[in-house]
Amino acid sequence: MPGGRLTQQERQQIALGLADDLAYAEIARRLERPTSTITREVMRNGGPTAYRADLAHRATERRAHRRRQAAPRGAEAPLHVQGRDAEAVREYEEAFTTLLMQQGLPKMMARVLVCLYTSDAGSLTASELVQRLQVSPASISKATTLLESMDLIRRERDERRRDRYVADGDVWYQGMVAAARSHAQLAETARQGVTLLGPGTQAAVRLENIARFVDFVGESMLRAADQAREVLHTKPEPRSADGQPS
Repeated sequence: MPGGRLTQQERQQIALGLADDLAYAEIARRLERPTSTITREVMRNGGPTAYRADLAHRATERRAHRRRQAAPRGAEAPLHVQGRDAEAVREYEEAFTTLLMQQGLPKMMARVLVCLYTSDAGSLTASELVQRLQVSPASISKATTLLESMDLIRRERDERRRDRYVADGDVWYQGMVAAARSHAQLAETARQGVTLLGPGTQAAVRLENIARFVDFVGESMLRAADQAREVLHTKPEPRSADGQPS
């Protein structure tokens, strides 16, 4: 994060910006910070309507203190061995989690999903998720059950007969297929309303247009997912430090 952690004065400026109904991007521009930094700060400290600078500052200090206490000795060594900055990785995971929350996932489900996405192994057991996220087994159980029901992760048994949770390329494909099925159900329900309300009425026309639109979107999603599925299993081109293909 450019310039290090947010200061208490910056948090006060964020609170004033929210009170003035400024967009996150405008607050970020005034503070010379990335928009994602402001978004993450607000979302994890009560949201735009409940954000308070003093509470947010104390909460951040408490989280940092808990991380220092909870982290086992040498826990960050693998990150450094692989050339990763542990703090930068943590900030990235928080930003990714915030993004998924903005798209509708509850916080714990978002944290579990990001943990799986950023794991080199590509899969984790429930106990590993508990250890990494420092939460209760019950929280992990509830989150993984809901993620499974949405086809965002899948469960496998390893050689020790432990359940492992996986979020790989096939999960993305299956998630798109599930979303397309949901669109089809929505279209069918809308058309039931057309019959019930009487073809030609204003309400029926509205519902028929919704059904046609949703049908088109769902079919397009299925075609695109089938055409792009191989992308999930191909090795990407090496990229330089600036993100361009090398």
